[in-house]
Amino acid sequence: MNTRRFSLRAGLAAVAATFLLSGAAWHSLAASPSQQSAVGSHQSAAAQPSSAITHAIAGGRDSYADVVKTVAPAVVTIRVDGKAAALPTQFDGDDFFKRFFGDQFGEGQRQGQGQGRNPQRAPRSFRQHGLGSGVIVSGDGYILTNNHVVDGADSIHVDLTDGRTLDAKVVGTDKASDLALLKVTASNLQVLPLGNSDAVQVGDVVLAVGNPLGIGQTVTMGIISAKGRSTGSGGDRGYEDFLQTDAPINRGNSGGALVSTKGELVGINSQIVSQSEGNIGIGFAIPSNMARHVMDDLRKDGKVRRAQLGVVVQGITSDLAASLGLKSVSGAIVSSVAPGSAAERAGLKRNDVIQSFDGAPVTDSNSLRNRVANTAPGSKATVVVVRDGSEKTFTVTLDEAVGNQAERVDGPAAGDNNASLGIAVQPLTPERAEALGVPKNTHGLVVEQVTADGRAADAGIQEGDIIQEVNRRPVQSVEELRTAVRGAGSKPVLLLINRQGRDAFVTVKPANG
Repeated sequence: MNTRRFSLRAGLAAVAATFLLSGAAWHSLAASPSQQSAVGSHQSAAAQPSSAITHAIAGGRDSYADVVKTVAPAVVTIRVDGKAAALPTQFDGDDFFKRFFGDQFGEGQRQGQGQGRNPQRAPRSFRQHGLGSGVIVSGDGYILTNNHVVDGADSIHVDLTDGRTLDAKVVGTDKASDLALLKVTASNLQVLPLGNSDAVQVGDVVLAVGNPLGIGQTVTMGIISAKGRSTGSGGDRGYEDFLQTDAPINRGNSGGALVSTKGELVGINSQIVSQSEGNIGIGFAIPSNMARHVMDDLRKDGKVRRAQLGVVVQGITSDLAASLGLKSVSGAIVSSVAPGSAAERAGLKRNDVIQSFDGAPVTDSNSLRNRVANTAPGSKATVVVVRDGSEKTFTVTLDEAVGNQAERVDGPAAGDNNASLGIAVQPLTPERAEALGVPKNTHGLVVEQVTADGRAADAGIQEGDIIQEVNRRPVQSVEELRTAVRGAGSKPVLLLINRQGRDAFVTVKPANG
């Protein structure tokens, strides 16, 4: 493959055994009247002959064969070759080669040992071979696959199900979504139509089609286990909105198809989670709607254009919701607004909780970022926020993200609340701000000491953090901090802190929380 993995273990045997049970296999056979009467004290039931099924059972065949016949020709095997320089006695476990096929590099490693060769000599080149899958999305030869399948490849070959092997060129890649668009010279190819991944529901039956482990095209079945998943593998600049499935996928399935029972592409298989390298029923596919946006941009411009709002946001936790007086644990709270950004021009402010974007509910920070990214730069969108308990609506004209820069998302922290937080603070001076690497005009209280077993420590507060606000009010003195904390009563205290130049909200639970 390479299904990009975090770790995996578990094989396909149990799954295969389960799926073999279908149709007539579920029907029990009743003994004939003569057999029932013949069973006596001198005759065992085991001696009776069994009845054979001599006619077809109506409705006895449960099959997706017709779907597979349509889908299979549109899913291809992708083979790549590349070069890598490595010392003959050293292997980098994170390099191109291992991502595709494990440590096949071992042979070259062993050949360089015990033969008097100098391990410090200049690196020599090795040929690397990778395997993945792809989906034909146009009859004239455009193919979608994962970026990590073709990343670093010198040559790419596509194996069709009719036995042909075609050379492919890269039209464009998008590391942020882990997608790539290839082109082969051909016509009248079987195409897999793109479905609407937003309409997919948890529990829907899906089929995964690809070439796992290089054994040949394979079809597996499962359901959609979850939607909107993010594994964090793409880092701050990655866009993830995965469909999670238990349809077995393994190395080699990367870039292959996740299809509905209607025969529509709903996802591009991308990753698996496991503690070894085998499937354990936790796989992730890039939704077709995201793939459509990336594909269209790559085909038109060779790169992906994404919009940007210009905010740093984080998801709402139950503690944050309680501190802010929100009715539900949903949305994304703005911890900072970039100067001159689309958000600032529209009037958005720190502490705003974004509830919907362009008519779509915002369930968390990741869903907001993905929806903004899938909007065309320069277009207008409505943003609904909760500010000081009231709902407000803004119209924003979106900027274009430069260099695929994503909206920044800061993770939530856990927390605590009481006049005694277990910290020692001092007003922030310009000199201290400079030493901490924050702008000199930053205001607040710098944390000088944190009690190890205090509630602030439990909330994740660290020495050097700058407390700028308590419950959405600026604080610049110790007394202001104490007053604000006492005023929170039985609610969690909401702190806005700056850590190494980045703003984030932290909730500190009540003393009895």
